[in-house]
Amino acid sequence: MLDVVESDILKNPDLRHGFFTNRGGVSEGVYSRLNAGLGSSDEKSKVIENRRRARVHLSKREFPLCTLYQCHSNRVVEVIRPWSEDQRIEADAVVTSEAGVIIGVLTADCVPILMADPEAGVIAAAHAGWKGALSGIIENAVSEMERLGARRASIKAATGPSIQQASYEVGPELRESFVCQSPDYNAFFLPGQDDRFKFDLPGFIEARLVEAGVRAPRISALDTYRDEARFFSYRRSIHRNEPDYGRQLSAICKIGPNRREDT
Repeated sequence: MLDVVESDILKNPDLRHGFFTNRGGVSEGVYSRLNAGLGSSDEKSKVIENRRRARVHLSKREFPLCTLYQCHSNRVVEVIRPWSEDQRIEADAVVTSEAGVIIGVLTADCVPILMADPEAGVIAAAHAGWKGALSGIIENAVSEMERLGARRASIKAATGPSIQQASYEVGPELRESFVCQSPDYNAFFLPGQDDRFKFDLPGFIEARLVEAGVRAPRISALDTYRDEARFFSYRRSIHRNEPDYGRQLSAICKIGPNRREDT
């Protein structure tokens, strides 16, 4: 059975969303169980079956699922017509005003962000690691939603499970990258061992969402690194010298009519 985290702020009759955990899939080994990452070295047929199960959960009609070749950038793409599973679309956020298509991102410690303006019928999914968050992926995604008719003050946003500050130790050079951009960003770092720091990536994401005009975003406190029973974690796999890792899917779709049909 699938284990899916939802946010109250995104619940709406015209929308479906979910932050999927690793439960309910067919993958094995380090990918066990619901690995949705086509970029992993998992058997492709198993990944496709896992993604199909997620599609069925979000829509009994099995809407097509559009995810990205994520590259820790600030690039956003719009879905007008769904692309195939094999297309390599390089970006870190996807937006649409089209009904009948699922948009999503894959994570294994980074922060997944799902956003919607239900009144305008515009949705978005963003992958935010520290590089993308610092370089403007959130602001760019919000701007693209606005271009499609969303109002910043009406956008609802929620983050999914990700690595939390207690688990995310980084070097001084990463902290310097943030403080160089703004001394205020020092507030997201706590002292770690020796010269290292504990970075609050979800807290930083929350601050950038608010700065972008999104009111009261919901920020998940679920830790992908610590909760091995439910989540894949890139950092945990590195610490264990594992050959690869699974990716969990976070996705959203619009069930109601297309905005273009309403106007």
